[in-house]
This record gives sequence, C-alpha cells and structure tokens, in this order.
Amino acid sequence: MNYLIYGSNDFALILKDFLEFHEMKFCGFIDDFRTDDSIIGTFADILERYNPFNYEIVLGIGYSNLPARLIAFERIKSAGFKVATLIHRHAYVRSLANIHEGAIIMANATIDCNAVIGKAAVIWPGVVVNHDSKISTNTFLSPSATICGFVNIGESCFVGAGAVISDHVDVPNGTFIRANALYKGTE
Repeated sequence: MNYLIYGSNDFALILKDFLEFHEMKFCGFIDDFRTDDSIIGTFADILERYNPFNYEIVLGIGYSNLPARLIAFERIKSAGFKVATLIHRHAYVRSLANIHEGAIIMANATIDCNAVIGKAAVIWPGVVVNHDSKISTNTFLSPSATICGFVNIGESCFVGAGAVISDHVDVPNGTFIRANALYKGTE
C-alpha cells in the first residue's frame, strides 16, 4: 500500500518516521495551507490525482486543533479514502478488533484486554490503557499517560503526559487534562 500524510508539521514528520521505520511506502504530504518541495498538494489536488484504491491517508494533523482534525478525518472518508491505522511493532495490543480506523498507537504503548481505541485516536509512547476502557474518536493520549480500568474518555479529548485517570471514571467530550494530573472525574 502507498501512504499519504494529511498535514506537514511536527506530528506529520513523526508519522513519516513511523512509516519509514515500518518500511511502509511514504508518498508525500498533503497540506491545504503550505507549499514546499515535500508537499504534493492540497486535499483538492489529491482528489484529482490519486486513486483511493491505491493510497491510504495518515491523519497527520496534531492536537492543537482537534475540531479541524475531526473534519479532516470525515473529509478523507467521504472522498472514498481509507484513513490508515498505524500500530507500532513494539506496542502491546491485546485485541486488534478493538482498534478503529485511523487510530495511531506508538511504541511501547499497552492496550489491555477489552480496551477500545476509537477512530483517529492517538496513543503516544508509553501510554497504558487498562482493561475495559474506551478511548473515543479523535482523542490524544500523551506519552506515559495511564488510563485505569473501566474508564470512558469522550471524543476530542487531550490527556497530558504522565497524567493518570482513575478507574471507573467518565471523561466528558472535549476535556483537556494537563500533564502529570490525577483525574478522578468531574465533581
């Protein structure tokens, strides 16, 4: 399969490295706002020149604009492209069936039994998602975050590096949890 990355900034560069590390064929960056030698065109250009049957698109838009990231995911899907799901070879994933389209799971992440990773969710290195937890669509879990058992994290959330979410907690859509925080739920 051939891979295009939608986005071209820091996160996209990390994903390019991911593809290269796994010997996956990187074919260029898509960017609607910038042009340079590494960018093959805007998304509109891609629709005219690339066949969805021959390319998957990696969602390389970062967490600084989660609403735009989710819109891009839907745009890719409605154009007939598959959003690439990336799972690092050094991650532990108990069940691939519980990983949804467009999810990205980095090195040394742990996805335990009965955990679900939603569409376009990003799991950074060292994250632990314990048993029976659900990470919803378009949520970012930063390096070494720990999600205890039976946690439900809503859509488009951001969990900072080293944060811990206590067991049996629901995290509302759009929640921002800072680095090294202990989140016990809303009171």
